[in-house]
Amino acid sequence: MIWICLNPDNDTLGGEVFANSEPERLVAERKENDTLSVKAAEKLLHDLRPTNAQSAMKVRILENYCLIATQSKQNVERALDSFMEVVSTQSDHVPALLGSAIAFMILKQVPRARNQLKRIAKMQWNPIDAEEFEKAWLLLADIYIINSKYDMAQDLLKKCIQHNQACFKAWEYHGYVNEKEASYKDAAMNYERAWQFSNFTNPTIGFKLGFNYLKAKRFVDAIDVCHKVLNHHPNYPKIKKKSLKKPEQTSGSKRSYLSSYQIIWKLISASSYQIRQIELYLYLLLLLY
Repeated sequence: MIWICLNPDNDTLGGEVFANSEPERLVAERKENDTLSVKAAEKLLHDLRPTNAQSAMKVRILENYCLIATQSKQNVERALDSFMEVVSTQSDHVPALLGSAIAFMILKQVPRARNQLKRIAKMQWNPIDAEEFEKAWLLLADIYIINSKYDMAQDLLKKCIQHNQACFKAWEYHGYVNEKEASYKDAAMNYERAWQFSNFTNPTIGFKLGFNYLKAKRFVDAIDVCHKVLNHHPNYPKIKKKSLKKPEQTSGSKRSYLSSYQIIWKLISASSYQIRQIELYLYLLLLLY
């Protein structure tokens, strides 16, 4: 419950790949919610009564994550000191190693964060620390992707999926790599799984899926997924921004492409959308070919 308060969307804490993927308005709303979430987590922690050394350590780790969640440099440094104190006595303590790596990332000390994550990556997986292993692999993959080391990143993502088929973040990273390599069909396939395992509610993943459907010329699927996103998030800015971009700003095939995107936006908003789905699909084919 405490972890849900601190990270309700199951983001990669300390990650940079998706750091700027959300619209500014949603980022501002999230910051307001984060403040309330940290307070709720702190209240829950205050009510905990550890009964042994193991549970006391878990509480200590969560307290440090509460400090990290404030994004205050002073608090992050306090959390880092506490994590490093644990690591100094228990060198294979996966939660503390992960926590220190996240703190290093927030403090912009990426090489030190990478070293901690590599230590975890070399360890034998165990079910007790399964969540921490997954988060460590995702964060290390994030670092590799930022540095265009896609093969190394995908090896880690495969490990995540091997141990947890429903790890939507691993599928999302796979889709991001495919998109970077202009492999839009593969990107759409991986974003499909990310969309599925995030319960079809994450608007950012839905937008990416719709966009890659469009790139892969799966026009009806693009309409469907954008429609679903707007049903849950009617004012989601990215879809409107992309869809209403003026075609006059581009030329040639790009102009035709953006015109098609505008048409898709109009179709999503049209009341007759479901009735005329097949006709609209044929119309788009004629337009683009």
